[in-house]
Parts: sequence; C-alpha cells; structure tokens
Amino acid sequence: MGLRTREVLRERTAALVAEACAWSVGLSDSPHHVRRHGRVVATGSTLGMRAAAGQQLGVDEDVRLELGDAVPGTFADALSALTADGSLQADRFDAQVLVPFVLETCVLAARRAAVDDPQAWAELLDELGEDDDDLPAVVRAAEWDAPLRTEAELLVLAALGHAPLVEVEAEGLPLSLVRAAEAETRRAAELSSSPASGGPAEEELAGALFLAQVALADAGLAVPVAPPDAGRLLTALLGEGLEPEEVLQVLPHLPVQADSADEVTRQVAALLRSRP
Repeated sequence: MGLRTREVLRERTAALVAEACAWSVGLSDSPHHVRRHGRVVATGSTLGMRAAAGQQLGVDEDVRLELGDAVPGTFADALSALTADGSLQADRFDAQVLVPFVLETCVLAARRAAVDDPQAWAELLDELGEDDDDLPAVVRAAEWDAPLRTEAELLVLAALGHAPLVEVEAEGLPLSLVRAAEAETRRAAELSSSPASGGPAEEELAGALFLAQVALADAGLAVPVAPPDAGRLLTALLGEGLEPEEVLQVLPHLPVQADSADEVTRQVAALLRSRP
C-alpha cells in the first residue's frame, strides 16, 4: 500500500500543485510578523510588500529545515513566515492542503487495492479491524497518510518553492475562485438544512428562491435540470435579477442534477473572475 499510495500521489501531482497555488491566493496581503522579546508582533508591512522589495519573509530561528534555503520573496519563503499566533504559514498549508489532499489520495489508492486484489484487501481489513464502509478510518488506522505528507510537501516545493510568491498567487487565482464558489454552495446547503430562525438571512434567501423558481418555470427546462442545460439555467436565473452570489445560495434548493450544479458553479466562478 505504501508503494500504491505513492504511485497515486505521483499521478495527482498536477492537482496537488494547483491546490497549493489556489491556497496561496491572498497570502501577499497577510501581515508580516516577527518575534521580539519572546512576543509575536506585526511589523506594519505585508508579505507582498516585503516580497516585492526582495526582503526575507521567514524568520531564521523558526524556519523548517526543508525551507531553510528559501530565496527571499518566494513561495517557500512565504511558507516560513510567522502568523499572528506564532505558528508558520507552513503549518496552515499542512492542515488546509496537504492533510486533506493526502487523505483523499490514500482513499483513492485503497479503492484501487480493493478492486485489484479483493482477497488481499479483505485480509488487510481484518488485520486492521476495520471495514471498507469508512475508508478514511482505514487509512488512519494503517497510518498510510503520515509518510505520504512528507513526499507531497517535497513535490510542492520542487514545483513551486523557488517561484516568486506573486506568480504562484496569479497561477492559483482561477481555481481559488472556483473553490470559493464551492464553499459558498456548501454554506448555503448547510443553512438550508438547519432549523429556520426567521431572521433577515432566511427572508432574503426565500425571496431569491422565489425568483429562482419563477426563472426555472419560465425557462421551460426539464427537471431535474441536466448538465447540457446548465448554461440556460444560469442565464434564466441572472435574467430574473439574481446576483451570482444568490445563484450559489439557491442552487442546492433547485431540482438540478449534481453535475449540472457543478457546471453552474464553475460558470458563476468564471463570471466572478471576469468582474473588474
């Protein structure tokens, strides 16, 4: 399984690098911090300002070994920068990108193993005392993810470590907008599943949902809306006066196929990206 997880990680290297670029968007605007007399204090500048001036972003006494030779102003240097709570940006990157990506990679590898050799997979599950109804739990029990995170970090640093921070951010901007749109969709779905409080937010969503239902009816689309009609659905919603952000909020409440919702989300992200 160790070999198999590494193989899958190598196959997904491009996706990992893309996620790293998307995560970096906005890093230039983060305040720069240093340690003074044992306290973490802001210097009054941002990481982007220092990077533009060719100044070091990290702090020598805090820098990780693998980031120790980072060129000032690069992505690797930004990972060495302190946050307000005294941790490193690299710690945030680990938690927000590497951990979930590696777990997903191990789950994919586990699925392949179950298909390629069912008997060996069943024996492995029996040895671990787990079942394949919860593959993330299987991965954690077998501890396949921990060593893979180190390799994933090395892949990211090899691809982006010496690149200027501003270039990495620019590369990640399109995907970061898609991720933001996806997060907004999930948030709207969570709100819809929670008990209504009757507050302004619920009233606004009810109004937007009413307009969305009118737009759907006027468009004459077959429901649930199929992927080929995703563009027509978005056009109808916008034509009824909904803002792109409202489209993402009402989308989980409409009779729309999952792939159609994904396509609408991508188109909304592109629309937001084109705004001045």
